[in-house]
Amino acid sequence: MAAVRTTCAYCGVGCGILATPTGERSVTIKGDPHHPANTGKLCSKGTHLGETTGLEGRLLTPMIGQRRASWNKALDLVAKRFRDTIAQHGPNSVAFYVSGQLLTEDYYVANKLMKGFIGSANIDTNSRLCMASAVAGHMRAFGEDIVPASYDDLDAADLIVLVGSNTAWCHPIVYQRIRARCDAGAKLVVIDPRRTETADEADLHLAIRPGTDVALMNGLLAWCRDAGVVDYDYLAAHVATPDAFWDQFDEGSDLWSVARICDVPPQDLRRFFELFAATPKTVTMFSQGVNQSLSGTDQVNAITNLHLATGRIGKPGAAPFSITGQPNAMGGREVGGLASSLAAHMDFAPENVARVGRFWAAPNMATKPGLKAVDLFRELGNGRIKALWVMATNPAVSMPDAGRVREALAACPFVVVSDVIETTDTSVHAHVRLPAAAWGEKDGTVTNSDRTISRQRAFMAAPGEAKPDWWIISEVGRRMGWKTAFSYDRPAEIWREHCRLSSYENDGKRLFTLPGHAAKGNAEYDAMTPFRWGGAPFADGRFSTPDGRARLVRVVQKPVAAPLTQWPMTLNTGRYRDQWHTMTRTGLSPKLARHREEPLVEIHPDDAVRLGIVDGGLARVITPQGDSVFRATVVATQRIGELFVPIHWTDRTASGGRAGLLPRPLADPVSGQPGFKSTPVRIEHVATEWRGFVVVRGELATRPDCLWATRVAVPGGTAWDMAGNGDAAALDALLPKGQRIEAVDAARGSRRIAILESGRLAAVLFVTRDGMLPPRDWLVAQLSEAIAAPTLLAGRAPGAQVDRGPIVCACFDVGLKTILAAIADQQLANVPAIGAALKAGTNCGSCRPALAKLLVTQGSAHVA
Repeated sequence: MAAVRTTCAYCGVGCGILATPTGERSVTIKGDPHHPANTGKLCSKGTHLGETTGLEGRLLTPMIGQRRASWNKALDLVAKRFRDTIAQHGPNSVAFYVSGQLLTEDYYVANKLMKGFIGSANIDTNSRLCMASAVAGHMRAFGEDIVPASYDDLDAADLIVLVGSNTAWCHPIVYQRIRARCDAGAKLVVIDPRRTETADEADLHLAIRPGTDVALMNGLLAWCRDAGVVDYDYLAAHVATPDAFWDQFDEGSDLWSVARICDVPPQDLRRFFELFAATPKTVTMFSQGVNQSLSGTDQVNAITNLHLATGRIGKPGAAPFSITGQPNAMGGREVGGLASSLAAHMDFAPENVARVGRFWAAPNMATKPGLKAVDLFRELGNGRIKALWVMATNPAVSMPDAGRVREALAACPFVVVSDVIETTDTSVHAHVRLPAAAWGEKDGTVTNSDRTISRQRAFMAAPGEAKPDWWIISEVGRRMGWKTAFSYDRPAEIWREHCRLSSYENDGKRLFTLPGHAAKGNAEYDAMTPFRWGGAPFADGRFSTPDGRARLVRVVQKPVAAPLTQWPMTLNTGRYRDQWHTMTRTGLSPKLARHREEPLVEIHPDDAVRLGIVDGGLARVITPQGDSVFRATVVATQRIGELFVPIHWTDRTASGGRAGLLPRPLADPVSGQPGFKSTPVRIEHVATEWRGFVVVRGELATRPDCLWATRVAVPGGTAWDMAGNGDAAALDALLPKGQRIEAVDAARGSRRIAILESGRLAAVLFVTRDGMLPPRDWLVAQLSEAIAAPTLLAGRAPGAQVDRGPIVCACFDVGLKTILAAIADQQLANVPAIGAALKAGTNCGSCRPALAKLLVTQGSAHVA
């Protein structure tokens, strides 16, 4: 079959993909060489998308409670319960919580239904958790939510500053573009409390104290003023400057004060300030480390102030650049998917409400902003929200103080979840579950971080009774009484309506407009090629404010709280390289599981010694909101007094590792974005008496019931790593029926059991109190063998075994020990040489920093 041009399902880079179906549920994936975002490159996650298109865990039919239902019955019930709730308690008693995983057409219909017909703005999105502060900062500075940069600016920049972004892991394709520019002579500065693999390759890394970004950027702006770098002509012509704006820099913004506040060496700070001041072509790219803060909007405006004041905006290679996390967070922003915006980049000003009302012929226009995510779930818990529809997201995992979110979901009178997955931590609380089409089955558009709109195209049929989200939402709108307004037959109709609204009575007031696209027919929509709207924003010096001038915004560094007696450390949360959100997709891929198989809490060696935390042992991370157990890893890349945990694990995949239970339900007062990066915390060692693992073909019938259990996808089945206390004999119940062979070592407290079915390995269970456990790789490979090897209980094949070590390159499945052996045996002197020998680092490049570090540790000085 011919390849289908579509777009990756993961981050906001928006990579183009060539998907070639090879069967009903199988596909080969390649990068699209003609897509401007990636020109054929893919990261490890995109490369292995083909491993995630099966039907494992799919929701295939509508469900009312635990019973299958017809679409008619399920949709009628949803419409009736929402209609009755509104009639009894008013439109603000209902809410939608949606997702950057939706396509723009899905988002548009959901926003229209809630804000124009139900009459409330209580629709918010999980994008609130990742980029709302950027939106608010853009609105304050530019008058519109405009990202004034493109990936092309990275190619023209002489200095790239990454703030709060582990780009090498979270946006690998963009990072490779950055590295290419640095190889051509540009400088790279990374500002991040953690020494990530991105920081390892920087010319300068500033490991600032969390939450001191405003002090840093204000100090830099003061330095630029004193160095004569401020562009007063640009300010006079294009920027409104508040009275006494510059007075704030007279005290506390000098180099030494900023170094003390940020806890960085003054000489490093001076080096950064001098480099910035001397380099007009600077791109400052920022992400969650800036946005996910209780001062996130101020931090964004500290960055925009810097670029406006130095005239580094609207020019090639000079811009502040917010890079988004989700594939269609930008599309959601464009249609109004945030509770704080109306539609098409319009706010709730009366003239905008009237304009959108005329366009939609809407009977019940919302007239003010709705509840942002944290407030929405707080009101759900207080009983004021009585009907909630969750679409394509998992707030029981991802929201801060997730334990309270679960309680709120459980207490809500009516919860609807439309999702791809049958059982999630959120859907267990749903009264109605609606099966949605997944990536590969959906048709529509997405917008990436640099405003490029691309088509997402279906290349396989939706299974069972799954339907597109726009269809589900439209059907509910029709059944609530608005048949004409939601009489869409295909996503192209919704796209054209969205385009018309973007230009309707616009008259150049908003940069967001899609002229010409509203008149394109279905065939042109189907054939749409990627395009970037907005051109080169602000190149003419005009902004989307009433007077056409940008705004400098006065922002002040808030005092950094001193450590608390009971909670003396600071917790940071974030992503792993090869996983995505709550792993409902990436968790299906055995290759993506290899890089980080368990949720780890990272701790500095000095803290580990002081607190008795053992590398590889278990530790309990505790905050006032909750606690969870993690595997500990002791690393010098953490600042002393700070911890880091990943966000991905859920109740479906682990007994611990629940990052969402830990952060405070506090948010930036302007943007409403939660502060995930600086939660007061403590940590303590957790002792266990035994450890082990189980490997099974397919899935376990029940999850292990023990202190520590984490699920890992493996070829042909699953594995669970386990640890606990007491008698481990109860684990035997996990094993399927079949021929059983067993070995016991009473001295070491070890038991090894294998289950065979017709000579094939069905499952193994290895448990020990004092002995060693073998690597799982060979046992996992036995799941695919027609006849199991006779040495199953030894955990290895006869003779010498090759241990590849932990996987470093997920794209080509290359292990640490394989790389180290090749470096030594073949005298490999640089990263390209490793790539030539092993292919490692030659696809997405996200492992290249790790390869460079290995070369340094092995004594090679040439790591280009």
